Amino acid sequence: MPLVNEAHPMATRDDRFERVTTRKELVDEGRTLTTIGGQPIAVFHHEGEFRAVNNRCPHMGFPLAKGTVEDGILTCHWHHARFELSCGDTFDPWADDVQTYPVEVRDGDVYVDPHPEQDESPVEHWANRLEAGLRDDLRLVVAKSVIGLLGEGVPYEEPVRAGLEFGTEHRDDGWGPGLVILGAMSNLYGDVRPEDRRRALYRGLLEVADDTSGEPPRFDQPAFSNPDLSKERLKSWFRDTVEVRDDDGAERCLRTAVETLDRKDVVEILYAAGTDHVYLDSGHTLDFVNKALETLDHVGWEHAERAVPTLVPRFTQARRSEEQSEWRQPVDLGELVAEYHDALPDMLDSRDAGDWEPPEGFVDTLLSDDPHDVVDAVRDAVRDGVTAEQLASRVTRAAARRVVRFQTSNEFNDWNTVHHTFSYCNGVHGGARRVDAPALYRAALHGALSVYLDRFLNTPPARIPDGDPDADPDAIHGELLDAFDEEGRVNDAGCLVADYLAAGGDPAALKETLARGLLREDAGFHTLQHVEAGFRQFDLADDPEEAKLYLMAPARYMAAHFPTRRSAEQTFTIAERLDEGDRVHES
Repeated sequence: MPLVNEAHPMATRDDRFERVTTRKELVDEGRTLTTIGGQPIAVFHHEGEFRAVNNRCPHMGFPLAKGTVEDGILTCHWHHARFELSCGDTFDPWADDVQTYPVEVRDGDVYVDPHPEQDESPVEHWANRLEAGLRDDLRLVVAKSVIGLLGEGVPYEEPVRAGLEFGTEHRDDGWGPGLVILGAMSNLYGDVRPEDRRRALYRGLLEVADDTSGEPPRFDQPAFSNPDLSKERLKSWFRDTVEVRDDDGAERCLRTAVETLDRKDVVEILYAAGTDHVYLDSGHTLDFVNKALETLDHVGWEHAERAVPTLVPRFTQARRSEEQSEWRQPVDLGELVAEYHDALPDMLDSRDAGDWEPPEGFVDTLLSDDPHDVVDAVRDAVRDGVTAEQLASRVTRAAARRVVRFQTSNEFNDWNTVHHTFSYCNGVHGGARRVDAPALYRAALHGALSVYLDRFLNTPPARIPDGDPDADPDAIHGELLDAFDEEGRVNDAGCLVADYLAAGGDPAALKETLARGLLREDAGFHTLQHVEAGFRQFDLADDPEEAKLYLMAPARYMAAHFPTRRSAEQTFTIAERLDEGDRVHES
């Protein structure tokens, strides 16, 4: 901002400048407030100079004309954000810089240019602020940046890419829950109301900021210098290094695979290592793999070199379920899995692929109380030519039924158990849609046996409502949100979804309402995952009667975990009001 004093009045006579007040009045009062072109501008006389700033504090809109100016520093009285008065730069990154305006003194009057030239474009400004918000875990800065970027017409993929780059670079422990939720919210982007798309992106980026806060940065291992290593060799090496929990060796193998092989080969390698042991890390490993791949669908496979190697800790640090007592007693499920793994290559070689039709009651068999029946059903399906996608789809359907029939008399934390199975199966289904490889048939059985282990959580099973065809779909939107406003209305939420669909309501509108209920809450990691997985499976379902399960399941899960404090939504609402020019502070 130009320095203005009596010796150098700098009277440029530019038509952009508008008169504010007389020099004498401003010197006497020390400050004044004006509005030019709809912009509230505070003008100060301090230390013999004249300075002008936007009157709205960039933090939360407090009128800066009510602040304190001392020693060249303007201090906002609401949250004590400090600004260097001459240029507007903040001492406090959580506040953002305040806009300044050129000032001139002409013939005893003070003039201000309300439209100064900017050093950076709005897109550059908000991209830089987004990085600052991620770096310092500042939710209001993240919210303002998302609103600013999308308001400038930036495609949603660009903030997703920024979040992906930040999350993979600033977390030594690799791909974490924050990046999973960023991928999930990217998937939800097209399912929410237009006015909620910014919220979805904000929530994903907020999780990345939180997940990387205080974490050491990541330092990559290089790829092998030999570019001619075969898929089979890299797959073997990667599995061997994962087996002995060798992070560095596994990363070099995987990074080389990403650089030299095609996408399907990389997917096959990931799922092969992810199924050498059973239901790795309570299902999180393959769920995280699936979300990484889905995130790359949004931003482009060219970012795989950055993203995919960060998955290594999810393999090397994972708990192996066959080492857990529930998988060994009273029935040795690990032994059943090993026998299936051994027989799988021959079954796949001898089958007639592509002609499989699910036998009557196939999903019911997957829900059986006898694990031998479950394994036999999967084995028969493979022999009869089931594709990995078909098998994974049916296993996911069985997992969704566990959620829909979850009995609320169970311990609250048991919701996580059925969720993990459903989320894992959704991840397996995602992989099976990409590649039909033996690993996906193994993963499907692991999911089916996890469904078996969850059987007691359906004792007695909650009723699956048929739905009322005479219900009013329009009224149900409000009723469903009301159900989320009260604790414990789990069954009510499921019934409302069933009524809505039975009455012919538009599923797209229902998803918008469910997403609206989700995004206003401080929803946890599992809840955000669950809704996104339910929406994805609903879109993929080929049976309308079964498809309703995929909207009933998230509705029940949400109702079990809502309401919350809604602090993230409050922050986002403040950011919206600041963007729209509304007053947040009421004087």
